[in-house]
Amino acid sequence: MTTVTTTTAIVSDTTTPDTTAPLPRRALDWRLRFGALSLIWGFSFLLIKVGTDGYAPFQVTFGRLLFGTAVLAAAMAVKRERLPRGGRTWAHLTVAAFLLNALPFSLFAYSELTIPSTLAGICNATSPLWGMALSLVALSEDRPTRVRVAGLGLGFLGVLTVLGAWQGFSGLDARGTAMALLASLCYAIGWIYVRRTLAGTGSSHLSLTGAQLLLATVQLAVITPLFTSMPTHFPLLPLLAIAALGALGTGLAVLLQYGLVAEVGPTTAQMVTYFIPVIATAAGVAILGESLTWSTPVGAVIVLAGAGLTQVRARGKR
Repeated sequence: MTTVTTTTAIVSDTTTPDTTAPLPRRALDWRLRFGALSLIWGFSFLLIKVGTDGYAPFQVTFGRLLFGTAVLAAAMAVKRERLPRGGRTWAHLTVAAFLLNALPFSLFAYSELTIPSTLAGICNATSPLWGMALSLVALSEDRPTRVRVAGLGLGFLGVLTVLGAWQGFSGLDARGTAMALLASLCYAIGWIYVRRTLAGTGSSHLSLTGAQLLLATVQLAVITPLFTSMPTHFPLLPLLAIAALGALGTGLAVLLQYGLVAEVGPTTAQMVTYFIPVIATAAGVAILGESLTWSTPVGAVIVLAGAGLTQVRARGKR
């Protein structure tokens, strides 16, 4: 997810847009672009599921990163952006690429071998909960409030509802579910790492993100041959799903996300987080025919309500 916070945006929030400079005229109203971003990220879990029907999870992740990097490279060429400089910056970007791209993308791909895309999408929505819990320890500027702590508790109550804890988690694949939740935790850890190491580097958001995706692609290019063999055939539909996942769900989505943050601010842009599990669930049920019990949508609503409360800041703080 990647989102502006952690769900669903899978990029480094390392620079602050200049709000005093006039913004370029947009061809589309920001609400339309917000809706497009919600749909793209919501359908990403369906695309992962379709991709893993024909290719190994690491191959799906590698293809996703390859197509996504190509889109970012094209955008950088159009805007005449250069890759960031400095060994320290590249070292930090290597870690960020692993935590925010290579590892969580791979975990989601592996998780969807055994769990439905609807559940993966809802697990992705727990990322703000992990982020809030970790930031209370790692980030001195994030102090706990009663509302945020209540949101944290409510959110994890929602997770237990989704998983059917009162039934002993019966019917769920524990390993796949754990992988999806771990992927969401990776986003939270990655964001904290980025905020502590890459803020104020002087490089543009697009430049840093392009470099981050490039590094993640290189990481998967090294890892994939170690765990998978070259495909003997190339099923078309899964291949198209991987291409769409990378070009749209990773590349174009990043560009849409950055434009929204620059135009309407991170608070409004991050609201996309709350639409992703809804769209992921609807797509999984309507298109893939995945089953849906009452606890899934009810738990998802509780998770999103808790995640929303964790984003509430004390008065006087942004």
